[in-house]
Order: sequence, then structure tokens, then C-alpha cells
Amino acid sequence: MSDFHLPTILLDIPRNSVTALGLPLVLGVFSGMGTRSVVRGPWYKNLVAPPGRPPRQVFPIVWPLLYLSMGWASHLAVGALDTAVLPATRSSLRLGLALYYTQLAFNFAWSPLFFNAKQVGFALVDSALLGATTWYMTSVLHEATNGQTTLFLAPYCAWTAFATYLNGGIWWLNSGKPKSEGKTL
Repeated sequence: MSDFHLPTILLDIPRNSVTALGLPLVLGVFSGMGTRSVVRGPWYKNLVAPPGRPPRQVFPIVWPLLYLSMGWASHLAVGALDTAVLPATRSSLRLGLALYYTQLAFNFAWSPLFFNAKQVGFALVDSALLGATTWYMTSVLHEATNGQTTLFLAPYCAWTAFATYLNGGIWWLNSGKPKSEGKTL
């Protein structure tokens, strides 16, 4: 496994518990801006959804908890990096933290793709990449943190799998419908 070099700031952010928790929470708020009006509008209300879609009121409860969990996992990972002695462990932790920032980028892109641009297919690709990156990050960090990060990332992994199912179902069930508001599914 090659050693990943991360800019100092990307290690300093999760070192501080406040910024570790705050970064994903703030990114989630910015990413979700504009979502409320879309989910109350005709485009979202007219989408056919697969079985199991929770009420829209569930999402503003679940996502902040997941953002806080992933932020805390990043804090634990950088703490483990700061005390790790073995080069292989340090390398795994750096890779895991690089994957953490990669999944944050995918996470940040999803809401604007799905809700604002109404690009359900592109959002599905993003969601699949987010899920794969999150699962890989969790597995990389698991051993290097003695399973500590897994406790905080496992719910996120489960939710991204569920979200990808919902996104894929919406894409599949609505792909033959006429395009509305000039946007494509």
C-alpha cells in the first residue's frame, strides 16, 4: 500500500473535535440548501418511488446524525494516525482519511445533482461512488483504529446503501416518464 500524503490542513481539521464534527455538518447544510422547496414542489411529489421510502421528514433527522458520526470517525482516525508507529498502519490511516475527504465530495455533490439539477441518473452514479468509497474507507480504517471508527461509520454505510437503492429505484421507475421542467432523469 503506497503512503498517501495529505495536506496538513486536511489532518488539522479532524484533529480538533469541533472542526471534525463541524465540517461534514456545514457541508451537508450547504449541499442541502434548496432541497426543501424542491421536495415540496410538483417534480418531487410526482416521482414514483420504490417501496420503503421514508417520509421526507426523516431525512433532516438522519443526515445530521450521520454527519456527526462521520466527523467523529475522522477525529478518531487522525488521533490513531498521530499515535501510530507502524508504517503500514500510518499508510492505512492516511488512505482512510483521503477516502474520507473523497466521500465528503461525493456526498456534497449528491443533493445538488438530484434535487437542484434533477439529474437522477447522475445522482445515482454519484450515490454508487459515495457508497463504494464509504464502504472502502470503513474497511481501511477498521483495522487501523481497532474497529473504533467502524462503530461510527457502519450506520453511514447502511444509509448510503439504502439511499442508493432509493435513488436507483426512483431512476428506474421514472425513466420512461415524460421529462418535466426541462430536466432529465
